[in-house]
Amino acid sequence: MKTQAIIIVIFSLFFNDVPLMGQFKNLKKELAKLTADSKSFTKEEAADAIKEALSNGIEKGVSLVSKPDGYFENPLIKIPFPPEADEIESAVRKLPGGNQKCNEVIWAINRSAELASKEALAIFLIAIKQMSLTDAISIVKGEEDSATKYLEDTTTEELIIKFKPIIEDALSKTGATKYWGDVMSLYNKIPFVKKINPDLTDYSTRSATGGLFEMIAQEERNIRSNNNFRTSDLLKKVFGS
Repeated sequence: MKTQAIIIVIFSLFFNDVPLMGQFKNLKKELAKLTADSKSFTKEEAADAIKEALSNGIEKGVSLVSKPDGYFENPLIKIPFPPEADEIESAVRKLPGGNQKCNEVIWAINRSAELASKEALAIFLIAIKQMSLTDAISIVKGEEDSATKYLEDTTTEELIIKFKPIIEDALSKTGATKYWGDVMSLYNKIPFVKKINPDLTDYSTRSATGGLFEMIAQEERNIRSNNNFRTSDLLKKVFGS
């Protein structure tokens, strides 16, 4: 009950219209009040509750992007042609059959990201478990995407290392490597164009990672601001279903 109480205080303060600095002052006041009411209340209990709530948001975010069309049908994170290949895409789409080839590349890149993103959940959950007390309290007091920024800072390098071979394999399985080769072949046959060949695996890996963090941030904002998204057992118990 004490852990529930601190979560209620934290989230209720952050989900109202009080200016940010005012929220911080209110939070400090309410925490002091709770501590006075219950001498056994600890910061560790509050941090554990926040970690559990954030873990549920992460699970939902990963679930959303890893399902079929999780990237491809979401304009917020859909992976386009590599920016450095804009000229290639523009030129190839004007060629016979080029439009379809470009569409195939985009579809396959996004499907590869969906396949790889399933591997992120375990990495994120480990990061949450290893979160220090100081980090947890800072996240509670931070901005609406503070947890996501924490994850980005602590897991990006590991995600890229983990994602790259999976993306490379997925690009092959989904046909992206072949489609990309077809597009590059068409482009390089155009007279007088500068021959370029961007690293599709590296681009797809970093884009998939960026899209994943974007969805995690969205889920974090939802949990912080909308009671309808507080769907974990812990949040139902605290706020009611």
